Amino acid sequence: MKNKTWLVIVSLLAAVFLPIIFTGYSKIKNGQAEFAAQNYAGAADSYERAALYLPWRDDLWEQAGIAASMNANPADAIKFLNRAPQLSEKGWLALGSSYFNTGESSSALKAYQQGLQLYDSASMYAGLAFIYRQQKNWSAESDALKNQTRLDAGDVYAHYRLGLLLTVLEPENALTPLMRASSLDPQTDSAVQTLRAALNISATQADPSQQMVTLGRALGLVREWELSVGAFEKAIKLNADNAEAWAWLGEAKQQAGQDGIAELNRAVTLDDSSVIVRALRGLYFDRQKKYPQMLAEYLFAAKVEPANPAWQASLGDAYAKGGDIVAALTYYQSAVQLAPNDSVYWRLLAVFCADNGVHVEDVGLPAAQKAVDLAPDDPLALDALGWSYFSSGRYANAEQILLDVISRFPTHLPAHIHLAMTYIAEGNRSSAFAELTYVRDADASGADGLFAEQLLKKYFP
Repeated sequence: MKNKTWLVIVSLLAAVFLPIIFTGYSKIKNGQAEFAAQNYAGAADSYERAALYLPWRDDLWEQAGIAASMNANPADAIKFLNRAPQLSEKGWLALGSSYFNTGESSSALKAYQQGLQLYDSASMYAGLAFIYRQQKNWSAESDALKNQTRLDAGDVYAHYRLGLLLTVLEPENALTPLMRASSLDPQTDSAVQTLRAALNISATQADPSQQMVTLGRALGLVREWELSVGAFEKAIKLNADNAEAWAWLGEAKQQAGQDGIAELNRAVTLDDSSVIVRALRGLYFDRQKKYPQMLAEYLFAAKVEPANPAWQASLGDAYAKGGDIVAALTYYQSAVQLAPNDSVYWRLLAVFCADNGVHVEDVGLPAAQKAVDLAPDDPLALDALGWSYFSSGRYANAEQILLDVISRFPTHLPAHIHLAMTYIAEGNRSSAFAELTYVRDADASGADGLFAEQLLKKYFP
């Protein structure tokens, strides 16, 4: 009788639980298939249901969390992953990225740090480095990148970024990761060579503060202005009376979206006779459209260094922006007289004439041709020649030159804009629209992109 009772109980339990167990394992298979098919939403749902049906399979919560993370559903990912008693490397990565995507950077850091106690993971170090970069914690980012590159020798960006950071933090160790980045991707070589030259020059300078000024300027040249700010701030800590460091800090802050005038004014109080300080203040006033103040700064610089063509050209720019075209032409011509073999100043003269429609035939076009003769492979010089032809009304010549520029230098956006304006003058509206659209999309937040958008609104309302 007891055996019959036991068999009945077993049968009842089997009738109740076997379908549940079967359903649970069926959901696991569904989850695996959906994950393989990149249906991450379905996979997360299947794994969640499987975990509820099979409570002893607590590993399923991690699978559900990873799938939810892949589905860009960080809230569910965090909920599922936190129910898992232990996580794999992928689970910790998913938890860290999910916290970050919900704006919880501190929780993301904690997740990566906890995961790294169990797994020596390049990907988790990359996550740490990314968060530290957002926080501008350069030292911690550098440490994370050192570990990332230790584990992943083939990540170009990690090596390059580490080299940038070490340029400020440990200049003596910066060259190794920079050269590694250059060897992995030739596209980084130009920036790496700029930094390499600066590192070599700074190593020969006796003044530690001036060393950091040299490195900060190089970081600016490769468009790393936030790190450049750090370098100039370090230079000032080493020598608070370094006027040049203060002036460059003002410039770097402007480039990083800040004001910078306080630092520039401080530089003037420390050394009011420095042409570097005066020139950088001139740039500041130029951006503020305060052209009389801009002119005053460059007049001072030109008085100190009358044979420097850069100040003559800057005076030409200042006078032109102030509306004195006659004086501007005189100074641009003075610049080419001081540097007759430098393509830059011939180009600036040509562009001035073309932009203002003055002496294009007798001065501007010959200047543009001279610029190209001196630098036949310079896209800026070639573009200036095309623009000069346009300004003189020679549209066919302009089109030919500008088409050559963009075929050889497709990323030189001003040539695309000038070609579009040539097409408009020729009545080729469809080609003009295509060129302007290309520039707008290629440089959405930049000056060229914004100008292209303005032209599109004007000519294609």
